[in-house]
Amino acid sequence: MPQVKTSASLFTNQNYMSRKTVQFPRPSAGDFYNTARKRVHQYFKEKGISKHANASMVFKTIAMLAMYFVPYSLMVTGVFTSVWMVFACWVLMGFGMAGIGLSVMHDANHGAYSKNRTVNTIIGQVIWFVGGSSVNWKIQHNVLHHSFTNVDHMDEDLETIPILRFSPHKKHMKIQRFQFIYAWFFYGLMTIMWATVKDFNQLNRYKKKDLIKTQKKSYARLLSELIIVKSIYYVLFLVIPLIFVPLAWWQIVLGFLAMHWIAGFILAAIFQPAHVTPDASFPLPDDQGNMENKWAIHQLMTTMNFAPKSRLFSWYVGGLNYQVEHHLFPNICHIHYKRISEIVKKTAEEFSLPYYSQPTFLGALRAHNQLLKQLGKA
Repeated sequence: MPQVKTSASLFTNQNYMSRKTVQFPRPSAGDFYNTARKRVHQYFKEKGISKHANASMVFKTIAMLAMYFVPYSLMVTGVFTSVWMVFACWVLMGFGMAGIGLSVMHDANHGAYSKNRTVNTIIGQVIWFVGGSSVNWKIQHNVLHHSFTNVDHMDEDLETIPILRFSPHKKHMKIQRFQFIYAWFFYGLMTIMWATVKDFNQLNRYKKKDLIKTQKKSYARLLSELIIVKSIYYVLFLVIPLIFVPLAWWQIVLGFLAMHWIAGFILAAIFQPAHVTPDASFPLPDDQGNMENKWAIHQLMTTMNFAPKSRLFSWYVGGLNYQVEHHLFPNICHIHYKRISEIVKKTAEEFSLPYYSQPTFLGALRAHNQLLKQLGKA
């Protein structure tokens, strides 16, 4: 069994935690990232295409939104009234919710959907209709996860409930030896946590960490927006179905929770195997907050692709099976990842750098579960 890869500073005195910054060595001309970036830029120039969305991306956007809003409309307008048909609508909405998160708002909130900032902002706000906050998402995902991937106490994707352990630097508990079994249930709770308490907890935490300023809005304004958006969300997707769908209240609530569990499970199943895997490293900075590798190399060492040949799968998950390319070029729309992956892989090989990739999605899930089991025994 592959062993968890860590930096040489594993379990040392983490004095960097008391510092406000973690720094990577500065890139230099002719290094891996500058070479890869130059080649990718040349690819778009030679093809004469934009690095942003095209017609197929617009079609996908419509398809994902339809998968979410059409079943909702069929329920609340009384087209479907039987318990099984209504429940099927909630299930389809779960897939639509995950699809919106993976394929639509993700690109927009990275500024990759359009070269027009206003368009990105508008499309990025679709996260409101699935119970989330675009501001919190940008801080957690863009600022923290993409900057400090797999760095303990910096990457919030590693922070979770105590009985789950995603990093060798986290505290070990005896119950975690079973996490490879029960983790999959808790993954399904991801979006319902966002829709209830997580966004409020995050906003307060980001205020204390002085991270709100990265979004150029005040805490009071963000809190007001959060309360308003959450209220509208629950009125639309819970109160209105309770009023207009002719089923028992508990059946509506059960369907609502099923939708969230399906969406949360899908999202976790896509994001977790990309970083929490035996191949990925979990490096720590030294006591001064300095990382060993340059940022781009750090991304290669902490990220894994999977199922690169599955076109339909890649279509649904928003190209996020090409996580290496996404982390290196988050401002490029995901519809281009397959093509530029050939450039990135070749460049990594030239510089004798790792390029992790699992041939299948099932293999990626197995690898993730393998690491869960390994971390549970630590």
